[in-house]
Amino acid sequence: MTAGGHDFYALSDSLQADRLTLLAQAAADHWEGGFTIVELVKYRENAVFSARLTNGQRVAVRVHRHGYHSDAAVHSELHWMHEIGCSGAVEVPNVVPAANGELVVHVSHPAVPESRRVSVLGWLPGIPVGSSENGADVGDDVAVKLYFDAGVLAAKLHNHASTMTMPIGFTRHAWDEAGLVGPDPLWGRFWDHPQLTRPARDLLARARSASLIDLASFGKSSHNYGLIHADFVPENLLNDNGALKLIDFDDAGFGWHMYELATALYFNAGESRYPRIVRSLIEGYRTVRSLPEEHEALLPLFLFLRATTYVGWVQSRPETETAKTLGPMLVERACMAADDYLTRRADR
Repeated sequence: MTAGGHDFYALSDSLQADRLTLLAQAAADHWEGGFTIVELVKYRENAVFSARLTNGQRVAVRVHRHGYHSDAAVHSELHWMHEIGCSGAVEVPNVVPAANGELVVHVSHPAVPESRRVSVLGWLPGIPVGSSENGADVGDDVAVKLYFDAGVLAAKLHNHASTMTMPIGFTRHAWDEAGLVGPDPLWGRFWDHPQLTRPARDLLARARSASLIDLASFGKSSHNYGLIHADFVPENLLNDNGALKLIDFDDAGFGWHMYELATALYFNAGESRYPRIVRSLIEGYRTVRSLPEEHEALLPLFLFLRATTYVGWVQSRPETETAKTLGPMLVERACMAADDYLTRRADR
């Protein structure tokens, strides 16, 4: 399929973003008074733009990735965010409806080969505490405090999810056995990554088999499983003068609470301060919600599972700049996580 005389998905991320900017600008007609695109903020699953409404309010305009979520799934994401915001449990972006009251609109533009869902969120003040790739970009003592607060935030989120009444039709994907290590994981078949050597492939296969056993043994209950954010990476945690806020619920779904904590820790593994960060995150979580030691002991399992999602993501999206530049590093980290998980498992 072509757009503007080119195969859209063969274009660089930068050129794709240029075309998605045109679609985002076209979406402005659907909001009261319209909005003006200021700049591209991020382009991974979604293209996220900073924009201004005619009243001056800053907002985030999201052009959703084609085929990643259904209408029902996006509406469910926005419903959860609205419920969290109303409860005051965690500060999250508010949802800005279109002029007709809809939370999501379908928008087409000749530069993009298919119609895209577009949604608009309020802009939260604050600075990301770091990046997905490099962890928290702060000093050690500040990082320890931030991860304590992140643990508090995660626990509050899980408490809210456990008490929320889900409306009829609420649907989100599941970061469960099937979604992580089943035959067709949510983010792709990580074991098919072309850069995996035979020994690496065998290592991941052994860890995958072991994880299925351990997940079945761990089971699912309201004490260890529920609706989670599923992407507690530093760039989604905003520090606003010491107050921590949470953005980007695009990956939210049903999953284990320990998987949530693993997403917060994954890119810090290997740092000299890592043990302090882990302890601080867990301690913060436990000030709000119970986390038994036997759950904490499974952290290596969930770090391995998080590692596989990244390899699956780049394997299934080879055209992206992220896949091209970070693929080798993500494969290496997944193998390290698999080896650590299997070693610790043997010692249990």
